[in-house]
Amino acid sequence: MTSAAEPAQPRPAATPPTPAPTASYRLQLQPGFTLRDATAAVPYLAALGVSHLHLSPLLEASPGSTHGYDTVDHTRISEQLGGESALRALAAEAHRHGLRLLADVVPNHMAVPVPERLNEPLRQVLRDGPDSPYARWFDIDWTAQPGPADAPERGRVLLPLLGDRLGAVLDQLVVDGGVLRYHRHELPLRPGTERLPLPELLARQWYRLAWWRLARTELNYRRFFTVNELIAVRAEDPEVFAATHAVLLRLHADGVLDGFRIDHPDGLADPRGYLRRLADATGGAYVVVEKILTGEERLPADWPVAGTTGYDALRRIDGVLTDPVGARRLAEAYETFLRGGAAPDPSHAPHPAVAAARRGRAEMTGPGGELTAEVERLVRIALRIGAAEPAHADHAPWQLRAALRRLLTDYPVYRPYARPGEPADDPALPVDGAADPTGRLVAALALARLGRSEDKDEFCVRFAQTAAAVAAKGVEDTAFYRWNALPALNEVGGEPARPGLPPAAFHDWCRYLERSWPHSMTALSTHDTKRSADARARLAVLAEQPRAWAAEAAAWSAAAELAAGPAAPGLDRDADWLLWHTLVAAWPITPDRLVAALLKAVREAKLRTSWTSPDAGYEQALEQRARAVLGDAGLLARIEDRVRDLAPYARANTLAAALLHLTVPGVPDLFQGSEEPLYTLVDPDNRGVVDLGALAVRLTDAAAPRPGDLAREKLHLTATALHLRRSGPLGAYRPLAAPDHLLAFARGEDVVTAVTRLPYGLAAAGGWRDAVLELPPGGPWTDELSLRGFPAGPVPVADLLATYPVALLTRRGR
Repeated sequence: MTSAAEPAQPRPAATPPTPAPTASYRLQLQPGFTLRDATAAVPYLAALGVSHLHLSPLLEASPGSTHGYDTVDHTRISEQLGGESALRALAAEAHRHGLRLLADVVPNHMAVPVPERLNEPLRQVLRDGPDSPYARWFDIDWTAQPGPADAPERGRVLLPLLGDRLGAVLDQLVVDGGVLRYHRHELPLRPGTERLPLPELLARQWYRLAWWRLARTELNYRRFFTVNELIAVRAEDPEVFAATHAVLLRLHADGVLDGFRIDHPDGLADPRGYLRRLADATGGAYVVVEKILTGEERLPADWPVAGTTGYDALRRIDGVLTDPVGARRLAEAYETFLRGGAAPDPSHAPHPAVAAARRGRAEMTGPGGELTAEVERLVRIALRIGAAEPAHADHAPWQLRAALRRLLTDYPVYRPYARPGEPADDPALPVDGAADPTGRLVAALALARLGRSEDKDEFCVRFAQTAAAVAAKGVEDTAFYRWNALPALNEVGGEPARPGLPPAAFHDWCRYLERSWPHSMTALSTHDTKRSADARARLAVLAEQPRAWAAEAAAWSAAAELAAGPAAPGLDRDADWLLWHTLVAAWPITPDRLVAALLKAVREAKLRTSWTSPDAGYEQALEQRARAVLGDAGLLARIEDRVRDLAPYARANTLAAALLHLTVPGVPDLFQGSEEPLYTLVDPDNRGVVDLGALAVRLTDAAAPRPGDLAREKLHLTATALHLRRSGPLGAYRPLAAPDHLLAFARGEDVVTAVTRLPYGLAAAGGWRDAVLELPPGGPWTDELSLRGFPAGPVPVADLLATYPVALLTRRGR
């Protein structure tokens, strides 16, 4: 098991059956962009310079799905996307252009669709209960709900899909042959119950229909996080693995698919076992995992994968381009803004972002919290263990709940990786030092330190899965929407309490990645980022001018009040702060996009409103505020001016992040459309269809971008760096000594990357002046972006970066 405190250890790189990608391009397949559309885009993507197309999930999903993570049928490629014939046609076209395909795999869950008949395995379980051959597919705790009236000891599944309590909707339930209908729901009936009176019919089913609000406390199937419409699949079962992966493995064996991205491995019962089974089935194909690494946590070295999907790279690249001192001052200004001008409390301990994260975790597992049902499952298992073994008896349910909440709240990373039969120590999870005997018991059970039994093994597995859900929902999807000092810091795997990264630490991480995971993906924008890389690049400039920005935000709020009157009663100042940041990040933006992003943020924060308990008055006030701002010509002019003032510094950040992404160790994964500036917000805003045909046209004249044309500058930089990567390995990573505001490194003997960092501070200091960068001997060197030549040895940075704020230098003829 690998913990946050474990030092990095070199590991041998696995050799996949086909070469690892030099770069991949993520395509979001959906009814508006099908496999046939992807096929039409192949010539452009080949010309751009990637080696692999990275496809979102391919198996049949719920009708109209725009993301594909709601699988309903593992036996076929989605007909909505064009089916298997269209996928094979895409592969053939890609191969003709020298490209290969990677596919996103969703091993954790399936959809609970409407109508339910779309998921045939689930339909059969609902009809036949625990006797169904598909019952082993789904992670259902049959002991948690009494079974049908004639078999109460067998258990049944809670289906929390009713709009009100059962008694209030009985007249909306209709029996139609072998189906029970409720609006669009179509639930199978247990054979032989079709003609029973409705109350008796309901009592005899293998499922219990319930009000949707009961899911928090009584749900007895494991979900994907807190999404009731996604039911967990037991991929740890070899038969389930074989059935749910058969199509993808066949397509891999046929050469259609060359590798896989594994969605949310922390939701798996046994990530290492799953990945080993996948490696065996594919002969060691290229595989990356969407593993979120927190702090200094490292990817487990015994996982047979190429690496992660790149959130660890995103955090480091953003970090080295963020001013840590300014970010802290901005956090202070934010606290002052929230208090209407009053100074912040200097005694904050811990940092407000840390406190928000802990509070978010605690609320997930507290009484009535969104993950209470998962905690209750662990309590039931612990009580069974106590009943079977006197040494572990006499722990009251309330004590077990309290101990579990403490552990889940304080656990610093996503989950432990203890496995039944392999007891492990974890410095992040106290055992002997737990606060009380009950705490010591649950910690020891979580680490499989008390021997083995069916219940002990299950506790170990379910604790890890619950810990991952608590981290994801309590931190990323709660705390990161509550503490908005610099929203650019609030990305997946981020640490807003520790903003910025010194260049030396960045170089150390790059060397670690090269040594331990040389083929790991790196990413800047994904389908899950809350703000795209270029939106974050703008916001990063604000960290360099915290006082000026705080004054501007206060002035905008005052102007908004003068124009439209004070904010509606109850509309908090945090909403204004988030509003101004969102406008700057995504400018220009339509009212509908702005309102959708703000509403999602406040619902996820769960302070004034939420998805399950919406406050219509608050949400209406927020929407009116946002639309009024966009209707105020005076305010719009001020926002335009501010974005224009930020533009030269945001340009430097955008191009620096892009070049780092494309030249550090690892495999850069480009999100669709990000080869040009992309100012998108949280999903679904970032999952729209991209006009790749228009990009193909612009690529033809991007080789000589006009000054000030950031779109073509970024496209030119991206294509240049991608083709350099495709021409051959870049070579060993070596940091280069660089003056302040410059980050530079060599790749082998023939490539040098140099980028500007903290550009506003550079301008405030008077520019580069006489700063020089010592280029390695053996020149001459050519900047592949400007095509200007430079000799080896000391080069004035002002001359080197006269055309662009970045340089990609090569020895011509490498």
